[in-house]
Amino acid sequence: MRIIITHEQSDFDAIASLLGAHLIDEAAVPVLPRKMNRNVRAFLTLYDVELPFVDPRDLPNEHIEMVTLVDTQSIISVKGMSEDTQVRVIDHHPLREELPADWMITVAGTGANTTLFVEIMRDRDIILSTIQSTCLLLGIYEDTGSLTYDRTTARDLQAAGYLLEQGASLQIASDFLNHPLSSGQQFLYDQLRVSAEHVHIDGNTIVLACGDASNLDEELSTIAHKLRDLLDPDALFLLVTTRGGVQLIARSTSENIDVADVASRFGGGGHERAAAGLIKDRDIDDVRLELLRILPELIHPSITVAQIMSRGPQLLAPTTTVEEAARYMQRFGHEGYPVVGDGKVVGLLTRRAVDRALSHKLNLNAASLMEAGEYIVHPDDSIEHLQHIMTESSWGQIPVAEPENGEIIGIVTRTDLLKTLTTRPKIPGRENSYLAFCTTLDFRSSNNYA
Repeated sequence: MRIIITHEQSDFDAIASLLGAHLIDEAAVPVLPRKMNRNVRAFLTLYDVELPFVDPRDLPNEHIEMVTLVDTQSIISVKGMSEDTQVRVIDHHPLREELPADWMITVAGTGANTTLFVEIMRDRDIILSTIQSTCLLLGIYEDTGSLTYDRTTARDLQAAGYLLEQGASLQIASDFLNHPLSSGQQFLYDQLRVSAEHVHIDGNTIVLACGDASNLDEELSTIAHKLRDLLDPDALFLLVTTRGGVQLIARSTSENIDVADVASRFGGGGHERAAAGLIKDRDIDDVRLELLRILPELIHPSITVAQIMSRGPQLLAPTTTVEEAARYMQRFGHEGYPVVGDGKVVGLLTRRAVDRALSHKLNLNAASLMEAGEYIVHPDDSIEHLQHIMTESSWGQIPVAEPENGEIIGIVTRTDLLKTLTTRPKIPGRENSYLAFCTTLDFRSSNNYA
């Protein structure tokens, strides 16, 4: 007998990976984990009759020749396994060290593990039902934030598009992706929200919150997602007391913070942007203090305004005439100039406003034409803060002031910000790693699956 298993406390990516691996090799039995996230359980309660999953208690008492691990690299014991049971891993998490040498391992860097199976199904023209394609779509959407997380790859988008072509229901997916918190989860959510402390490290805002879930049997990742969306930090670290120990849950929205690296210090792991770990035999306050101690060592400094700004900006007085402003713009080529009165920024004069005034032959000054406002940033501000100020003000040029005396020392433009935010994307190919993956999943021709 061949079986397919995943990790406990499974999310939709894990369950969809079970389904995908089975659809590629229908002789392999997809075994449900004992614990699943609440939204996954709710989905299966309605649709399990249309899906091939088997409860572990219903497995026949037969020898297991091969176990395929999906969306995990940690194996759990299942009756029928023995020392000669072969193990195959198909995962999208970073490769763990010290895995047994005889395991067959395929790791690919997609946003969702489900994507790996959908690609093979597409290549083999496997026909999917609406519920099958929706379950697979849920796996991709949940692990990529509905294709918005920056770990999302082009392969994830292509796989999601294929599933929609196969009849996946966005209405069903939306119902289970936005599942409400239970009363117990809501109580813990409120605990964590009240206890949240903001820590600033090298221009990054870190939120650390502690809570007690000793009487809660439900999953915690949904709470982490909702807190991250509410508080919008560069990284979120939750420490929650459970019956098994202190549960660490970490989420990052910045490339400066690798939460998997942080979690590894406590025996956990995961992605750069999402990680977790269970810390046993330690007090939550002790874990919190250690976390605060090691974070400065592991967090990379954020890019600051000082690194991208231009010094010695051209400033205009409120009384500057439109003709004089036009000469400045023609000479220096800038699209906007801060207007400063009595040493303080009072507005921004743009080329568009000057051109409009000239075209209508209006004899006005900067104070009459400028976009009024007192928006500034400081040299040590992060580019995330700069982006927030630009969005709030709609200014394309923001003056940079010394925090001590308010002196305008520079200017940072929308172009400066975009050059920093826009990195050349890595285009995930299907080269050798993808071909090797296809070979790995060619169950029908593999001797291991004969």
